[in-house]
Amino acid sequence: MKQNPVDEFLEAVEGAHMVDCDAFAAAAELDATVPNWRFGVHGAEAITAELGRWYADPGHFEELHRTSIAQGELVEFTLSWEEHGVPHACHQVHVLALEGGKIISDRAWCGGRWPASLLAEMGEAARSGS
Repeated sequence: MKQNPVDEFLEAVEGAHMVDCDAFAAAAELDATVPNWRFGVHGAEAITAELGRWYADPGHFEELHRTSIAQGELVEFTLSWEEHGVPHACHQVHVLALEGGKIISDRAWCGGRWPASLLAEMGEAARSGS
């Protein structure tokens, strides 16, 4: 039985094996908004290469929310991982459009990659209410 493309995408994110992810259609589009930048990537191979850089280290979802929408699925997650011995996290939203059992569009928003020092600073700000 063929795997759901969103499940496959999320497994590739968490497992850092985007290069093996077959969830994207050949003509898929990635529209990514990252801190201080927005860019597009076209085609499954280019998308998995780009996302492979984003998710280069295995991690785990601290939060994962999936919502069905008319064209596919909205996915929000907080991913944690260790990079060169330093804990990191990111918070992202992906609006995934599906067609023919593949992801044809990923509109993604990422708040950035946060090392342990910044995570501690954000945690302290949350505790103090500022």
